[in-house]
Amino acid sequence: GMRGMTGLLWETSKLDPDEGIRFRGLSIPECQKLLPAAKPGGEPLPEGLLWLLLTGKVPTKEQVDALSKELSDRATVPDYVYKAIDALPETAHPMTQFANGVMALQVQSEFQKAYEKGIHKSKYWEPTYEDSLNLIARVPAVAAYVYQRVYKDGKVIPKDDFLDYGANFSHMLGFDDPKMHELMRLYVTIHSDHEGGNVSAHTGHLVASALSDPYLSFAAALNGLAGPLHGLANQEVLLWIKSVVEECGENISKEQLNDYVWKTLNSGKVVPGFGHG
Repeated sequence: GMRGMTGLLWETSKLDPDEGIRFRGLSIPECQKLLPAAKPGGEPLPEGLLWLLLTGKVPTKEQVDALSKELSDRATVPDYVYKAIDALPETAHPMTQFANGVMALQVQSEFQKAYEKGIHKSKYWEPTYEDSLNLIARVPAVAAYVYQRVYKDGKVIPKDDFLDYGANFSHMLGFDDPKMHELMRLYVTIHSDHEGGNVSAHTGHLVASALSDPYLSFAAALNGLAGPLHGLANQEVLLWIKSVVEECGENISKEQLNDYVWKTLNSGKVVPGFGHG
């Protein structure tokens, strides 16, 4: 195949097999040091990483606070989105419910409205930008509702206009411990970009190349992310580890682990999280 060949150029991030990921040339420790935090010495705010990705510049705290407010102002999710998710059985996989919610948001697409009115192609970026910010602002509430529906009582936890992006996502999931807020800030920050050649990123760009709006493109990307050789590996690796513990116990030896790994491989499967290549 194309292994080892340059297939695309990607400005916003670079993944090195030894060093790890860099965002606009900055490593994760450098992002933790340079990007504004909610409190001195805390984890970087995801809004700051978004600013860095879009502009290539490290933002000030004031710029991050302004972006945080902008996203909060855009974050209201219409009731029909929740009803669209409710049309699915609660046993539907969370990614299926999430993608369904994003598709329901699509009726608000500014790009689609502008295209239908005959917008000049030199202006395509403007409604695309609006859709993208709206989507970034609203998906935490959609994802949080899916979590509540699958694992909790199915109630919508309203957003808190006084919280930043990561803390608010944690809040809507039902976790208000400040340590969880910090964890979510870091988690969202380091997962914000992962080069452009992975299945979901490539799918999003491929669908967008047909002038499908960001909602349609992101929903398609989510369906790629849901595959076991991509994002679903996060779930599959936990299930695999549980199966190891169930068969071998918690005090497992290297020999036992080696035998179990080969048992997995010889059965025609991959070890989740290590089978992408």
